[in-house]
Amino acid sequence: MTGVLQVLSAARVWTLKDGTEHPTGFWAEEFVVPHQLFTRAGWDVTVATPGGKQPVVDELSLGFRGGVLPSRAKKLRAELDQLAPVLRSPADLSEMDPDDFDVVFYSGGHGPMEDLAVDEVSGALLTKRLHSGRPLALLCHAPAASLAAENPDGSWPFAGYAMTGLSNAEERINPFAWKAKWLLEDRLKQAGAHYTAGLPLKSKVVVDRNVYTGQNPGSSAALARRIIADVSGEE
Repeated sequence: MTGVLQVLSAARVWTLKDGTEHPTGFWAEEFVVPHQLFTRAGWDVTVATPGGKQPVVDELSLGFRGGVLPSRAKKLRAELDQLAPVLRSPADLSEMDPDDFDVVFYSGGHGPMEDLAVDEVSGALLTKRLHSGRPLALLCHAPAASLAAENPDGSWPFAGYAMTGLSNAEERINPFAWKAKWLLEDRLKQAGAHYTAGLPLKSKVVVDRNVYTGQNPGSSAALARRIIADVSGEE
């Protein structure tokens, strides 16, 4: 059976440059939709977080301010309720070996900006996975986790890769984002990625070698489906 390691942030706040802590977590659609598509494909999904801490959903991703219509929010909440046992007891990321999985998939939300972007365990896992040549996916804000990756010589292993992620234009739709310490698009470019973005809030998937990235929550399904198609075609 095809195995997927789906990584979520365990952060509950995003610390802004003025020191305020904005409530955060994982983005509902970015967890639920890929998880649902993978399981429907008959794949086995292991959810992991830093330290095995219970993740929380960002309530913004279940409301109108997050661009989610009430009918869609109701459906997402129902699906999250079904997945509650999984979320209550995630695996500890430090105990995960990426070589044990066919796919490594990082879901987003602002949470990764707080913890995964500086998490050495996650960074080492990503570095190992990247160099393995096997599928690695990072959705929306999740490419922030790549910033913690480092080669033995100190260089950034993702340098030169074509990537996408939430754009500055999309980030600034949220008023509090103007207080951010840094924005993902800026940091990816500064680190050496070949960053591109499509139209705001429209689905965009970028694939470069074994690295798959999705621009925003609306890219969740397209990113997961692309991986399913590619991996199924390899087998």
